[in-house]
Amino acid sequence: MRIEKLKNTFNIDVKLVHFPLHPETPQEGNSVAEMYAKRGMDPKAMYDRMKGLMDGEGLPYGQRANTYNSRRAQELGKWADTQPGGEAIHDALYKAYFVDNHNIAEIDILVGIAESVGLPGEEARKVLEEGRFKEAVDADWEKSRQYGVTGVPTFVAGGHGVVGAQPYEAIAHLLTNEAGAEPR
Repeated sequence: MRIEKLKNTFNIDVKLVHFPLHPETPQEGNSVAEMYAKRGMDPKAMYDRMKGLMDGEGLPYGQRANTYNSRRAQELGKWADTQPGGEAIHDALYKAYFVDNHNIAEIDILVGIAESVGLPGEEARKVLEEGRFKEAVDADWEKSRQYGVTGVPTFVAGGHGVVGAQPYEAIAHLLTNEAGAEPR
């Protein structure tokens, strides 16, 4: 995965900042086919494009029927980042959403994902039900707006950024030429 390769190649500290990608999506989700149709896009062509990009990164990618609201998953991710070993949640959330087509807006599903990476399920449930990381995600969304982020992934370093599924070389160029990152 590119982030791991970047961390192994450069002396950098990676911080995930959440972005409000389609925050209007209801908790029960929307049909992917309808979402693309409303935008005049061919669902099969979009799937083929994303599948090719993910295959190029060595990432699994399923054919999702629905898109779901990711707000609760982002709050869970912010909490997990404060827990020992919690960074594993991000890959598990990716797989649940993009491979297994799970509704990552549902608390029970998110609790199961937390438990699958060794995090305490009851604590995860409380975090989500009480909205303990709502303000932290709100702050991330504001930071995303300030950076001018319009899509994911976006990589920002040294006040510059690259948007979308970019080749590793484009991100490495950002780090070395724009941010002055030092190789390890």
